[in-house]
Amino acid sequence: MNNAPQAPDTPLLFIARVGDAQCDAMTDQTLLQSLEQGGIDWPSSCRNGTCRTCLGQLLEGSVRYAVDWPGLSAEEKAEGCVLPCVAFPLSDLVLEGPGI
Repeated sequence: MNNAPQAPDTPLLFIARVGDAQCDAMTDQTLLQSLEQGGIDWPSSCRNGTCRTCLGQLLEGSVRYAVDWPGLSAEEKAEGCVLPCVAFPLSDLVLEGPGI
């Protein structure tokens, strides 16, 4: 284990899990980018948080959004809905997507 201090601008690495699959999830890229790079098929279209094609369920973990209004109602956020195209990981995650 490397105990060297991490530079403030160095992205952190988390793990995103979808069913039996998992991939690296970097804090400096959206969850959708991480899922695609990890070979996990996830539906998408607009990539700016408005079309809701990528809408999924965050079963475990937390995210931050790149936009103030990410296309989710307060109720949807409270229910754990997530838009991976504009969400950035803040921890390890477990996701469930439509038809996944």
